[in-house]
Amino acid sequence: MKNQLRTLSKENAEGVAQHLVMVAELLDVEPEAALAHAETAVRRAGRVPAARESLGLVAYRLGDWARALGEFRTVRRLSGSSHLLPLMVDCERALGRHDKALELAQSDDANNLAIDDRVELAIVVSGIRRDLGQLDAAAAGLSDLVKRINPNRPSAARLYYAYADAKLAAGDLEIARDWFARAADADHELTTDAAERLEELDGVELTDLLGDEDEDENEDGLDDSTADDAGHDRD
Repeated sequence: MKNQLRTLSKENAEGVAQHLVMVAELLDVEPEAALAHAETAVRRAGRVPAARESLGLVAYRLGDWARALGEFRTVRRLSGSSHLLPLMVDCERALGRHDKALELAQSDDANNLAIDDRVELAIVVSGIRRDLGQLDAAAAGLSDLVKRINPNRPSAARLYYAYADAKLAAGDLEIARDWFARAADADHELTTDAAERLEELDGVELTDLLGDEDEDENEDGLDDSTADDAGHDRD
């Protein structure tokens, strides 16, 4: 990003950099505010790929698929990089253009992606296959990667999870359980609900002890409002 900003004047580069930092800070908590910063960055540095990528990512987060896709295409043209290909395919999918999405996913550029980007692309393609009712193909498209990826890679947990989910949709419960367990083990950052899905498959039920106490109090003759108050006191 620093190299890209060197094409601007020093003052403008510093201002654009500050807006891009704010996009990163706000994207997960206030995407609308992040959008304002991204749009300002693009107005000041429209030919800087990082600025266009930030705007595309905010649009993607907000579900503005057409705008996100347009920005990602611009980044690809300006930078020559295809690292956003998984998101471009996902935008095509969200726009209902499944054939276009699959065509893009099978382009020559897809073969040159870094491993984590290849994982993301495979997960998106698996989702497209499920959209089309091709449940076996959805799992088959992930089967090679799940066996080859290092479980310590950042994308491993998401890949294991997607494979487990695809297998579950195809009716392979035993295999699905195994891969949900692997996803839970690999998910050190808790980016998925693999542990919860595993518990569901194992039939584990969580007991609401507070709710049980409230029921006991009602049985002892407390009216509903009194029981509620008692529960709030315990909280």
